[in-house]
Amino acid sequence: MITIKKLSKVFTTEELETRALSEISLTINQGDFVSIMGPSGSGKSTLLNIVGLLDSASDGSYLLLNQEMVGLKEKSRSKARKENIGFIFQNFNLIDELSVYDNIELPLIYNDVPSSERKTRIHEIANKLGISHRLKHFPQQLSGGQQQRVAVARALINNPKIILADEPTGNLDSKNGNEVMELLTDLHANGATILMVTHSDYDASFSQKTILMKDGVILSEKLNHRNIDVLVTSKN
Repeated sequence: MITIKKLSKVFTTEELETRALSEISLTINQGDFVSIMGPSGSGKSTLLNIVGLLDSASDGSYLLLNQEMVGLKEKSRSKARKENIGFIFQNFNLIDELSVYDNIELPLIYNDVPSSERKTRIHEIANKLGISHRLKHFPQQLSGGQQQRVAVARALINNPKIILADEPTGNLDSKNGNEVMELLTDLHANGATILMVTHSDYDASFSQKTILMKDGVILSEKLNHRNIDVLVTSKN
């Protein structure tokens, strides 16, 4: 699904050149759940932004569904982003003035989905995520965990090919954070492809594989035993 080869990102000002990524190579297959860890400044958020087509690489190759993304103009990147990628952010990024229903509906409006179909899809995803009773509420009337469920619903409403999660439990207490990680685990078990940036070893343990970054390069990749144990248990 995603093939990255020798991807680099350089930020340049009049006085300084900063290499945020240095010849990163990475493959994410359909149905994978991969987490990226590393200290601040390691390049993990830059990599996620490039994968999410919110930013462009300076050099190298990024294939999304066998289509080259490096070098695309913003209009083409925006189209590919809307058609293929769902985002879950640390700060939820919900619009306080809009109801839960309206927040979830926004991506459908951007993609010109007819009103009747929008209504059906919103109620289906809200039922799936246990927030159907909150559709008329506003974000500030919800708990942090409920707000993140709304954000997940918005990310999933267009049936994206890949879900990008940027510190999805960063602003949540342990109870709500664990609910969100269990939700992502359920999505993955049902076939979702997920790439998650996190500072939490605990959150990363829910994924199949953890990639460790530092100074713009990948230091290591490891399989996670929790996920392996879950897979073995489910097969038995």
